Amino acid sequence: MTKTLRFVAPFALLAVAACSSAPTRFHTLVPPAAAPATTSAPFVIDVQAVNVPPQVDQPALVLRHGANGVSVMDGERWASPLGDEIRTALAADLSQRLGTHDVHGLAVGKDTAVVRVQVDVRRFDSELGGNATLEAAWSVRGTRAAADCASRFSQPAGSDYDSLVSAHQRAIGDLADGIAGAVRSVAAGQVPACR
Repeated sequence: MTKTLRFVAPFALLAVAACSSAPTRFHTLVPPAAAPATTSAPFVIDVQAVNVPPQVDQPALVLRHGANGVSVMDGERWASPLGDEIRTALAADLSQRLGTHDVHGLAVGKDTAVVRVQVDVRRFDSELGGNATLEAAWSVRGTRAAADCASRFSQPAGSDYDSLVSAHQRAIGDLADGIAGAVRSVAAGQVPACR
């Protein structure tokens, strides 16, 4: 082996090692498909696009640690943009709870009763071994009534990414519980109490 080849070989191995890394993992907030609801609502829902804070509006999971630290986990990513993940999960949860379906982006008949849901996420904190926290302002609008509310939910998260994402799914489910109650009231022409 020549001197040059002996000198270059270790650097070539280092370059190959530097290029290899752990595979990227993708996560979703959308719950597994559930059995259809046994009752059918006399209205449909239109879950609008969900706004999320710019700090967490990233393809990768953003972890919070301490009072002011965050880490962007490039190897742990959302399956779609975070706002889309939350909107799709919320629409699935609401459809299941209400016995109806989400018509966002679809044409509906002029006689179809539509209740619109708008969510603006104010906080979406993720702490491994801590909590998954969801804070949101939201509104529900029907033809005869409307409601503007705010909610905050925190679910304990485990020490791995799968349990953290599951905790966020539960927090979105908690939000869906509150919104579902308001949707039922608004659809009936009543102004709901926020919870």
